[in-house]
Amino acid sequence: MSKSAAGSTLYRLIEAGHLARQALLAPLAARGLEAGDDAILLGLADPAGTTTDALVAFTGLPTDQLDARLARLEGRDLLLRLAVGPEMEPGARLSQQGHAMRQAIEDHWAHLEQTLAEDLGDKRHKHLRKALKRIIEVLRF
Repeated sequence: MSKSAAGSTLYRLIEAGHLARQALLAPLAARGLEAGDDAILLGLADPAGTTTDALVAFTGLPTDQLDARLARLEGRDLLLRLAVGPEMEPGARLSQQGHAMRQAIEDHWAHLEQTLAEDLGDKRHKHLRKALKRIIEVLRF
């Protein structure tokens, strides 16, 4: 790749995204989880549980892929599959171990965010968030 391409804004954005993703995946890999498992655990915030349909909407996963992941996470004792809500729809809720894992993921995310904020300073951090939001809007076509 030429120097100009490697120094381009788009290249640096891709590199930053890749490094951010690696940093967020590190605690998952250390606990034997896969990329995307965090989205499921974060989607199960309600202690009473969440319907499968709500998890499909939250994660963007097709139902069959979500079911396979839920089964794997249930096998690791991170969640319980059960009927939830007044309509008793299929769903899941976190186990005690799952809540601890979810909290660890949230804490790690907050730590990374705080590290970025401290490094950039409040004003630059705010400008970066706004600029990234605009970039996302432009790239969504």
